[in-house]
Amino acid sequence: MDKLYIGQTGKTPLGRFWLAASDLGLVAVEWGLTRAEFDAYLTRRFKRTVKYAPGHVRQAAKQLKEYLSGRRRAFTLVIDWTVLRQFQKSVLHATYEIPYGETRTYKEIARHIGRPRAARAVGRAEATNPMPLVLPCHRVIGMDGKLHGYGMAEGVKTKAWLLKLEGAMIA
Repeated sequence: MDKLYIGQTGKTPLGRFWLAASDLGLVAVEWGLTRAEFDAYLTRRFKRTVKYAPGHVRQAAKQLKEYLSGRRRAFTLVIDWTVLRQFQKSVLHATYEIPYGETRTYKEIARHIGRPRAARAVGRAEATNPMPLVLPCHRVIGMDGKLHGYGMAEGVKTKAWLLKLEGAMIA
């Protein structure tokens, strides 16, 4: 059975993040958890053993810190897409393609993946994104141009902070 390797970012403007990678690439980015909670989450979600090995996530930690300090616009990390179910993979791949500083609506993502009536399902796939920031679900907004839901840090307030960092225009 494959292992997951974990480490932390160190201090960022939003606090410390835990990162996890498989041998194929990044699988998780989490905020606000203890190491024990992160280990339990990974074991439950991915059914793999967890090993503390910061060297395996060093590049991801560096890029995340650069992004959150405004010095990076795009991630060049290898992502392990195999950990996602097919629908979520298609949603998050479309989300990954949203350029820095731009937004798309849930409905636009649904149309883009060929499921025009699945805007709510797109919202659910975004809400369970295991790699926020790297797979930029904060760039997905409501049809009304407003921010709806965000599971990290202070929720919608954090989503607004991220979009402001990127210079995105929001209602």
